[in-house]
Amino acid sequence: MKKSYTLIVVFVFILIGGCNSNLTEEEKKALWDKAQTQGEIVRRSGTPFNLATDKDLAMSDAENRLRTGGGLMGKKANFSFLDDNQSTSSQITNLGMPINPYLWKASLETIDFMPLSSTDPFAGIIITDWYTAENNTGERCKLNIFVKGAGLKTDNLKVSSFCQSLENSQWVNKPLIKEDNIRLENVILNKAKKLKLTSG
Repeated sequence: MKKSYTLIVVFVFILIGGCNSNLTEEEKKALWDKAQTQGEIVRRSGTPFNLATDKDLAMSDAENRLRTGGGLMGKKANFSFLDDNQSTSSQITNLGMPINPYLWKASLETIDFMPLSSTDPFAGIIITDWYTAENNTGERCKLNIFVKGAGLKTDNLKVSSFCQSLENSQWVNKPLIKEDNIRLENVILNKAKKLKLTSG
């Protein structure tokens, strides 16, 4: 009985192997390419980013979601730098993060009233979702904040804001106001300096 069972198992494996070998190399490649198209990767990942509007960000987030099972940093990652148990920039440097921890924390604290779309402390990127103030429901804004470099200086921080106004039941892009971005950068820089002083 045991011998006949072994023969059946061997026969099944031969049959499966034979079926797969009927596919030509071109067919196998076509199947693989279809499974790996950018649209399919984005669809499977559940990323909120759109290939049409920001291809690089969509693919980066999608691939990380598929690789880690979560967002840009995976499901379980929760980086809140400079908490009570993580108060020195040397700890950040040891982890290989090329960003200033005070700028990172100051950025998050400054915009803590806005919903976050994604954060990546390794790349120093914070992307918010659309935010509408209660006293101005006809306007909404979102922010992209980039922290670059380990030094606490102006050159290592960039804020890009995007605002829209509601006109005839449709959201219409408003002109970019560079001064608003600079103002927000200054607020974050001042907060970062205070954080550094208080961390002693």
